[in-house]
Amino acid sequence: MSASPQPTPGALLMGDAFNMRHPLTGGGMTVALSNIVVLRDLLKPLRNLHDASALCRYLESLYTLRKPVASTINTLAGALYKVFCASPDPGRKEMQQACFDYLSLGGVFSNGPIALLSGLNPRPLSLVLHLFAVAIYGVGRLLIPFTSPKRMWIGARLISVNAFPFPFLGASGIIFPIIKAEGVRQMFFPALEITLLSN
Repeated sequence: MSASPQPTPGALLMGDAFNMRHPLTGGGMTVALSNIVVLRDLLKPLRNLHDASALCRYLESLYTLRKPVASTINTLAGALYKVFCASPDPGRKEMQQACFDYLSLGGVFSNGPIALLSGLNPRPLSLVLHLFAVAIYGVGRLLIPFTSPKRMWIGARLISVNAFPFPFLGASGIIFPIIKAEGVRQMFFPALEITLLSN
């Protein structure tokens, strides 16, 4: 669930209090601690915390500067939930197995997703790349060494947006609606958002 700022004098919401994410990843505390670091850095130059108008200007930036970490963890939690929720669909089961097999490759294939999950790599583009890498890995598993029309169909559905009879199963259908809800500009271009706020 993406966050929308509701400024209330005297109150500041962080972590799960500000916006909830699926508990599958346990990312609420990571986001809260990241928010605290951003807030600390924002408030360092402010000498008087009793100046409400100056404080509000600084806090407006918090909602944008927190986005890379928060939205990456939110998007990852939402995507993993969609992949691992119960479903009779064989394509969903393939995507789940592709996730496990991708992580078991080790190296960058496990370090990258773990860095995203832990908040050490707050780059949303890295999340998108890993999700599509998992989907492409899953397609490869289906097509090699022997393929069939059914396996080709499931493979196409692992990447597509709207695959009948289970829409939004593929990587595109999972990640793009979540990114849209989080805010493309805020997620991928937070500096641009701050520039727009300051004008």
